[in-house]
Amino acid sequence: MTSKQRAYLKGLSQNIQPIFQIGKSGITPEMTAAIADALEKREIIKISVLKNCFEDPKILAQTLAERTLSEVVMVIGKKIVLYKESKEHKKIVLP
Repeated sequence: MTSKQRAYLKGLSQNIQPIFQIGKSGITPEMTAAIADALEKREIIKISVLKNCFEDPKILAQTLAERTLSEVVMVIGKKIVLYKESKEHKKIVLP
């Protein structure tokens, strides 16, 4: 992903709300499957890391990206933004 594409996706992510929360139990296989499904439908999602989760959000983002075959757009504080091009529900056209 180029820096121009990443900047475009960051702009899109400003207006979306987090749809998943990672808590003290961390990343479960069920959560990974749900995130993968959401990425297929939405292409870009925001995830919130709760205060009771003691893992580093950057490490969580990398782990999720590897497990869902997606790209980490950004990690700011306790917010993670992931992107994965959809095969059936393509909405976002990258520059």
